[in-house]
Amino acid sequence: MLGNWLLCDFHIHTSISDGRLPLDEVVDLYGAKGFDAISITDHILDSKTLKERQKKKEPIGAIKRENFQNYLQLLWKEAERAWEKYKMLLIPGAEITNNWKKYHILAIDIKEYIDPTLPAKKIVEEIHMQGAIAIACHPHHKATEGKQPYIHLWRYHKKYVTLFDAWEVANRDDLFNVIGLKKFNYIANSDFHEPWHLYSWKSLIGAERNPEAIKAAIRENSKVSVYLFRKEKPIEE
Repeated sequence: MLGNWLLCDFHIHTSISDGRLPLDEVVDLYGAKGFDAISITDHILDSKTLKERQKKKEPIGAIKRENFQNYLQLLWKEAERAWEKYKMLLIPGAEITNNWKKYHILAIDIKEYIDPTLPAKKIVEEIHMQGAIAIACHPHHKATEGKQPYIHLWRYHKKYVTLFDAWEVANRDDLFNVIGLKKFNYIANSDFHEPWHLYSWKSLIGAERNPEAIKAAIRENSKVSVYLFRKEKPIEE
């Protein structure tokens, strides 16, 4: 905790999908660095993309529908350990990913599987029916990676602006000025896939340390701040 602010990251991948580290190592990494709340958001992929990867004998890199409840059980079990050892909240989440090139939507505090082939509006409605938070992630082109194919949400942002609880204004090392200029509700996350991604943009949330208070703060967006989390530098003598 930084003062009265919770240090948070709500976009984290593990080896359950396409991340490098297993779940327990990710939790220990964040816990040891003093984070107050995180969300594990491994990918759910649409059936077409899953079939294409299977056909090409590529790694699936996602949670299948039939494995989703097992995934949640793993997160709940690890959430208990994260709290006992670090007093860190682990909120179950998922990155609902349509065709990889279309849209990526974070569901924070997800409780049931949501089909990525649904229209974006329907996906967000289902997220909200579960009492979860819907975040439009990396909605614009990244300076670090050039033009991106998955900017559907930004292309149609006028009809989606009030649909989402927040939009990522920062993702890893990229800042999306367009989100700030439009004054959308915002959040900053790492899109963590490997250890060095820890040192990137994060969020500070002014809320009590419990999931409902954090979700309310994101929705209200009055006590949300972006924070650049960097490695500790040795003190020069």
